[in-house]
Amino acid sequence: METLTIAQLREQAGETPFYAEIDVQLQSRHAKTTRTNKPYLELSFADSTASFSLKLWEDRSLFTAARDWPDGVMIRLAGKWTQNQYGLEGNDLHARVLSKEERELFLTGDADLQLKQHQDWQNILEFCQSLQDPRLALLTQMFIEKFGDHFRRTAAARKNHHARRGGLVEHVAQMMRAGEALCRIYPQWHRDLLIAGVLFHDCGKLWENSYPRDGFTQIHSMRGEMLGHIPIGIEVVNSLWREMMESDMASDWLTLEPHSEEVRLHLLHLIASHHGQYEFGSPTLPRTPEAFALHFIDNIDAKMEMLKDAYANANEIAPNIYEKQFPLPANLVRPLRVYESPMLAEEVGDDRAELPTEVDENTELIS
Repeated sequence: METLTIAQLREQAGETPFYAEIDVQLQSRHAKTTRTNKPYLELSFADSTASFSLKLWEDRSLFTAARDWPDGVMIRLAGKWTQNQYGLEGNDLHARVLSKEERELFLTGDADLQLKQHQDWQNILEFCQSLQDPRLALLTQMFIEKFGDHFRRTAAARKNHHARRGGLVEHVAQMMRAGEALCRIYPQWHRDLLIAGVLFHDCGKLWENSYPRDGFTQIHSMRGEMLGHIPIGIEVVNSLWREMMESDMASDWLTLEPHSEEVRLHLLHLIASHHGQYEFGSPTLPRTPEAFALHFIDNIDAKMEMLKDAYANANEIAPNIYEKQFPLPANLVRPLRVYESPMLAEEVGDDRAELPTEVDENTELIS
């Protein structure tokens, strides 16, 4: 039987139990008791696509084995699965530790997700290479050369959106594409500054939401816990900027406008203000067009990812209505279908089935 990823399991699980096998890595295990002193384990599992928590009661056959699992163990977990507003639930569960060959295959991750993240990373490189301001161009190049590998295995969050290995790459690439599109509508925006701000706005998460080279369990670091990603991001950019200004190239920038110090200050402001409000962790509020733009682009992409996950995972509680999924504020409603002109459908007629569903290198595009 083919194993599912956690993302696939969430998409398929509903109110009716169904049998499935998944390969996962143990992220955490906590021994707890209910108000009536009934013991249970709260287990957190992850793979390349997502993570989930599972309660395992003392009277279940797997309880004793799970209590002795070592941290980070990779297992095949099988049983009958359902899903409700509180998440995935498993019954009649049994598990075994993966073999060496199975662990190696598991660590390669989901093939489709890997392809997407590779394409997104190429997009990020292309956007950074397109920067016209030599200071921002060199700064992004230095960051990618120094931290690129670390960046590619970092999540955009611990939960809620893009909370997976490489999720930060997906988030940043989509934000860059959105920023590029909006810069065509608002040509007064500083395009180079916005693109560089997108790259650096969450760079502190390399110390807050990163993963080891050989696993899917997020690392906790003292630096990330005690400072948070915004102060760390400011520190990283300042350190790279000082190194850059000591290079031979910097002597050629003395007459550039705007002045280098002004560019640095505006870039730091984007990092500092991107949460948009003091109560959301920003040490300052957006004060420039690019800062407002970055904040809203960041928020939009995070919300769209949450919506995508919610539609895939939520149960339909009434026709076209889905149960509320945290952290979204209310029940979701099925999106409106795209309008299709009856005239167009009639013109296409029986030829519709012959239209290409994928574009290949031989398909002629009309622009």
